[in-house]
Amino acid sequence: MPGCTHLKSGYQSKAAFEEADRDFGQGKFSNSVQKYEQVLLKYPKEGDRALFEMGVVYSHPRNEQKDYQKALECYSRIVADYPGSAYRQDSEMMIFYINNVIFKDGLIASQQALIERLREDVRSRGEEIGTLQKKIKELEEKITVISAPKGPADKIVVEKSARRMTLFSNGAVLKSYKIALGGNPVGAKEMQGDNKTPEGTYTIDSRKKSSQYHLSLHISYPNEEDKKRAKQLGVSPGGDIMIHGIKSGFSWVGNLHTEIDWTKGCIAVTDEEIEEIDRLVPNGTVVEIRP
Repeated sequence: MPGCTHLKSGYQSKAAFEEADRDFGQGKFSNSVQKYEQVLLKYPKEGDRALFEMGVVYSHPRNEQKDYQKALECYSRIVADYPGSAYRQDSEMMIFYINNVIFKDGLIASQQALIERLREDVRSRGEEIGTLQKKIKELEEKITVISAPKGPADKIVVEKSARRMTLFSNGAVLKSYKIALGGNPVGAKEMQGDNKTPEGTYTIDSRKKSSQYHLSLHISYPNEEDKKRAKQLGVSPGGDIMIHGIKSGFSWVGNLHTEIDWTKGCIAVTDEEIEEIDRLVPNGTVVEIRP
């Protein structure tokens, strides 16, 4: 019967994906790609998922044979051939990130080459060792992360137009972070599903130590003004607005995530940054979100 055939095909494709996923989890990247390719051939209706998984394998940091160009080809095929795919938005984001990673890798490689040339000069020109070591140190310090600030914070100011979030303690700046906002960033949030980040004064009222976005601090949206505005419009104000990290599985993109506004209305930072913010910001901290 047609229905049974469909169920059988769905079961077989699920098993094929699980087998490929298992190889990926065990670090057998070449085997994993081959099995995703087989899924692509046997189950073309699930080709977008197979292509997306192949792109993840090709671009994964632990894959010693990673190939960014092949990853870009996989994501580009999804965008071109599967316009209605649930993987389309993530594929567009991955295309953007990988192009930035390639550019960044080139800059890092050139800087590392410069450092190595300076080190060679130090070895061969003993009379200039002191000066050259100082230059090496200056170059290495550009790559070093600034030491973590001390807390706790008593206020958070989010400047949406500047894509900047700043922590304050007794009026002094603790640290600022580059952020990503909701996919429809201009203007205050009015209703559920509008992909806007709120504007107004709130507090941090709870947090999640484990979520699909690494860690998250919950913002007390909607306030009374938000509720009143939504009631006048006859809509639900929505909720569940967070300061959070990067979506699970994408933490390796780091601060490149801020190049586009990708959340559903939340405020996003890197996983390392949300861990720092979690330590610095207690519940009850005031959050002022400005246009």
